[in-house]
Amino acid sequence: MLKPLAGHGVEVSAVSAVSAVSAVSAVSSGAHADDAVHVATPSGPPHRPRWALPALCVTQVVGWGVLYYAFPVVLPALTRETGWPATTTTAAFSAALVVSALVGLPVGRLIDAAGPRRLMTAGSVLGAAGFAAIAVAPNLPVFTVGWMLTGVAMAATFYQPAFAALTRWYGRDRVRALTILTLAGGLASTVFAPITATLTDHLGWRHATLVLAGVVLVIAAPLHAVGLRGPWPPHPPDQTSEPIADAAPSARAITTSRRFLQLAVALTLSGFAMYAVVFGLIPLLTERGASTSQAAWALGLGGLGQTMGRLLYTTLAARTSARTRTAVLVLAGGVTTALLASLAGPIWLVTVVAMGAGMVRGNLTLLQATAVTDRWGTHAYGRLTATLAAPVTIAGALAPWVGAALAGPLGGYAALFSLMAAVSAVAAGVAVTA
Repeated sequence: MLKPLAGHGVEVSAVSAVSAVSAVSAVSSGAHADDAVHVATPSGPPHRPRWALPALCVTQVVGWGVLYYAFPVVLPALTRETGWPATTTTAAFSAALVVSALVGLPVGRLIDAAGPRRLMTAGSVLGAAGFAAIAVAPNLPVFTVGWMLTGVAMAATFYQPAFAALTRWYGRDRVRALTILTLAGGLASTVFAPITATLTDHLGWRHATLVLAGVVLVIAAPLHAVGLRGPWPPHPPDQTSEPIADAAPSARAITTSRRFLQLAVALTLSGFAMYAVVFGLIPLLTERGASTSQAAWALGLGGLGQTMGRLLYTTLAARTSARTRTAVLVLAGGVTTALLASLAGPIWLVTVVAMGAGMVRGNLTLLQATAVTDRWGTHAYGRLTATLAAPVTIAGALAPWVGAALAGPLGGYAALFSLMAAVSAVAAGVAVTA
């Protein structure tokens, strides 16, 4: 039986999980047990904030779980109670993601220059305010404004600023730190999709959303303010998985290069398909007779699959080139999407496939986090990764709305998933030379 949300419990469980997942990550990369313990504990060089990694692990769970994954869970109750069209309310959410992508560009520059603490703390406060505005919105315009505020908060608190912070603070150990962060972040839907469903069933969507806004304010904002306190070090020496020229190209030269543009296209197409699948999973399953609760659990267990999949990334990165693993992971996303399109049941089997799709998503998150450093080093990481992430985020913003709009004309969500599998296949083809 699920219990009502207790934010403090989520914080404790996520912090305590950091040690376990980091130890497993270290072992999977060939590190000794002592090394795993060193990374798992909040220790490090003097310039590295002691609690930065555990704090960011918790805040990513809370931020993604509330500001992103709660929406598809409350959407059926929201549209039923308000009478607002699902396409219109989803468009407001999509607009928030577009805002997040656009605001992410200056956020990347600010992180490079001044560090993450003040920005991520302010973003958490703004996220709580935006989500509270959504909860009390009397009409669609106010609802949309609430999502616009939340979109700014997403840009300041989601993975990109956290990736930039850990890449700078951890230097050569960045892949392990990023793996630990995304292992924790992968639990966001696992924790918050079922909790949001339970809160919505007992309190209604408005009160459930208010409670979740309080969780962001009480947990994420203080952790960013306290956990990220520390000096912002200079750029570490570049450590790439592929050779780079002695004279590193400028950020502008990189972002206009053929390779960067191909990589952006591949990740954008893949991201579009992936987010369409995430937001289409609940309607796909309810269309096939599953209850909303069963569908929410499938979505949540997909998040558990993300965490499981990220345990494999260190090994994958050590044994493949950046180009090869990009193409393989994007294609794997298409395969799992095709399976979801073709399997009519039983629900447990579809849930297993959803977990497999989550494993691929988990690896794709780490792939995007390391795509810049693997190819061009760490210089101007915040700016370059924000530029790479912007079209991916915009595609992810449009995907829920486009998916909902296409599902009807295509004859249902199964046909939509088949189309998204084809999009992933095209993305894999582009990635082969990226």
